[in-house]
Amino acid sequence: MTSEKGITPRATDFSAWYNDVIMRAELADYSPVRGCMVIRPWGYRIWELMQRALDDKFKETGHENAYFPLLIPQSFLAKEAEHVEGFAPETAVVTHGGGKLLEEPLVIRPTSETIIYSMLAKWIQSYRDLPVLLNQWANIVRWELRTRLFLRTTEFLWQEGHTAHATAPEAEAETLLILGLYREFMEQWVAMPVLTGVKTDAERFAGAVRTYGCEGLMQDNKALQAGTSHFLGQNFARAFDVQFQTADGGMDYVWSTSWGVSTRLIGGLVMTHSDDVGLVCPPQLAPYQVVLVPIWKSDAERQATMEVAQRVRLDLQRVGVRAHVDGREGMKPGAKYYEWEGRGVPLRLEVGPRDVAKDQAMAARRTGGKAPLGLGDATTTVPQLLAEIQADLLSRARERREAHSVRGVTKDELIARMEAEAGFAYAGFCGDGACEQAIKERTKATVRVLPDPEFRSPEAPTRCVWCDRPALAEAVWARAY
Repeated sequence: MTSEKGITPRATDFSAWYNDVIMRAELADYSPVRGCMVIRPWGYRIWELMQRALDDKFKETGHENAYFPLLIPQSFLAKEAEHVEGFAPETAVVTHGGGKLLEEPLVIRPTSETIIYSMLAKWIQSYRDLPVLLNQWANIVRWELRTRLFLRTTEFLWQEGHTAHATAPEAEAETLLILGLYREFMEQWVAMPVLTGVKTDAERFAGAVRTYGCEGLMQDNKALQAGTSHFLGQNFARAFDVQFQTADGGMDYVWSTSWGVSTRLIGGLVMTHSDDVGLVCPPQLAPYQVVLVPIWKSDAERQATMEVAQRVRLDLQRVGVRAHVDGREGMKPGAKYYEWEGRGVPLRLEVGPRDVAKDQAMAARRTGGKAPLGLGDATTTVPQLLAEIQADLLSRARERREAHSVRGVTKDELIARMEAEAGFAYAGFCGDGACEQAIKERTKATVRVLPDPEFRSPEAPTRCVWCDRPALAEAVWARAY
C-alpha cells in the first residue's frame, strides 16, 4: 500500500518507505552490479556538503589529506591476525591482471590500515616526525550479503583518518577528539542526536584496543552506528614495524588511531527526519536551502514575478544561502511544490503577482507552516528561518529518542521491549561476553555503547540485567542496522 503521494507509509513498511523516499528524492538508484548503488546528483550534493563540513573540521585540527592505493597485497592483511580474521569474509580479491594470474592476489581495500602502516614504516624515523595526522577520502569495498541503499552496500564512500603518536595518552586524546568532532557534526549539521561511548569487545573494530562509537536512533527505533573512532594501541605498528627514536635516544613503536564516517550518514539523515511525503533535509545539508517559485498567468506577470524571484535569489546567494528559482514553463505551481517537497527543500518562497505588489512572498516550511515573508529584509529573515528549522529538527529528533529510551530495565522488560517497540534500553552489564551473546540471541539486540558520563543514568546500575552478577558498567542495548 502506498500513500496518495506514492510513498509507502512508515507505519506500514518502514523499509519500503525508506526506499521510496530515496527514489522520490532521486538520492540514489540501484546499480547493475549486485549490492552497489549509483549516487545521483541530489544525493551526491548532500555528500559533498558533508565532506566540506568535515574536511574543514579535520584541517582545523591539524589533519592533512592524502591518498593511498585501492589495491592492497593480500599478505599485508595477514600481518595483523585479528584484523584479517575480522575482514576476511568481506574482502573482494583480484587474482588476475593484464590477462595473467598475479603472483600475489590483491585485496580491494575494506579499510586502509595495512597499506598506510607499510608507508608509515618508511616515513617515521624519529619523535620529530610525530604526530602524523592523515585523512583519506576514498571508496571502500566490503562483500555484503544483505545490502540496502546508503546503509550497507558492497561499495561505499567514506573518509578514514589515520594518525600516529609518540605516546598512548596522545593517541587516546586523538581518538576522543575525533569522537567529539563527529558528534558535533552529526548534531549541528545532520541534526541527528547521538549517544557516544565505548564499544564492547564483541563490537570492537578488528585490531583495535578500544572502539568508540556514535549511535543514533532512527524513526523505527533501530540504532544506527553513524561513526567510529578507534584507539589502535601499538598493534599495527608492531605488525608493520613502525618504530621511532624517542627523545631520550631509545626506540619505541608508534601509538595510533583510525576513524571514519561514510555515506551511511545520508541514510541516517533520511531515517531521522523524513516523513510520508518524502525527504526532509536539514538546511545545513540541503543542496537548495530555498526554492523560489514564480506564479503567473500572463506574459507580463511572468516577467514581473521572475524578475523579483531572480533578484531575491541573488540577494540570498550573497549572504550564503543556497537559493534556486524554478521558472520552468508548462508546469503548474502545484507540481513544482510536490517535486521540491519530495526532495526535502527546507523553505519554499511562492511569488505571485499580488506578492510582487506587496514586495513579499509566501514562505512554506518543509516541516510545516506557511506565512507571508517580506522580501525587503529576506537576507535577514531567511537565514533566521533556516536556523530555526535546523534547530527544530534536532530538538524533535532528540525528544523522539528520549521518548523511546528506557532506563533501569529488568531482564523481562528488556526482552519485552525488544520484541515490541525496541528503542534504547539502559541497564547494568557485567561485562561478560557470554551474557552479551545470550541477549543478542534472545532479543536480536546488541550493546550499542557503554555510554559516556553525560548519557548515563543518574543512579548507576549495580546488577547485570541478564545474570544478576555485579555490574561493571551501564550499557545501552538496541536492535541495529
